[in-house]
Amino acid sequence: MVGKCIAIIPARGGSKRIPRKNIVDFFGKPMIAWTIEAAQKSGYFERILVSTDDEEIAQVARDHGASVPFLRTECADDHSPVSQATLTSLKQAEAFWDTSFDTAVQLMPNCPLRTAEDITQAIEAFKSKQAVFQISCFKFGWMNPWWAVRLNEQGQSERLFPEAIGARSQDLPPLYCPTGAIWIARSTAFKEASSFYGPGHVFEPMNWIAAVDIDDAEDLEMATAVWALRSQKQN
Repeated sequence: MVGKCIAIIPARGGSKRIPRKNIVDFFGKPMIAWTIEAAQKSGYFERILVSTDDEEIAQVARDHGASVPFLRTECADDHSPVSQATLTSLKQAEAFWDTSFDTAVQLMPNCPLRTAEDITQAIEAFKSKQAVFQISCFKFGWMNPWWAVRLNEQGQSERLFPEAIGARSQDLPPLYCPTGAIWIARSTAFKEASSFYGPGHVFEPMNWIAAVDIDDAEDLEMATAVWALRSQKQN
């Protein structure tokens, strides 16, 4: 049971690697709009809150139907964990609307390939597991992390998983990577732990396409290519 549920989309204005990343055009819409619309279409949320320190982002979010009743005044720098910004926004939202939310869902705006169906699947998994904290992840595919090496300045390598030397790839267990697409927590526990990695947290795998986080120009190029490929298959 998720009860009264709020979606929080943390979108600070000071992105460095892609300036104005959260409102850069992505296939005809500001990037953040894709996350807002996915949250709306899922039908789970009593409120869809965009937490930002930037008035331009706030107005774009409002134009696409999200609530931005206040600007974030804390955790808007390069160093604050995003979960702290989400937690601050949850507390601000409950005070502003004079209510409490049973469940908080963090949706990063730089995951425009995540759909309403992905959100539905994640929340239903959270309910069925009776989870307290749930973090989205994806399975590594063609990039086999078991063979990862660390290189020094001379190009010499150190294996991160020496136990995998000589093993066939099909004999190695799958490994997963967290993605910021859909993080869920029971609000009371979230406030106590101040993190989505609270006691007993679980991971929920999702399709790697939906999990794409756009942080730099290369990520944006990949997301653009994946979007075009997915659109071609749908047509």
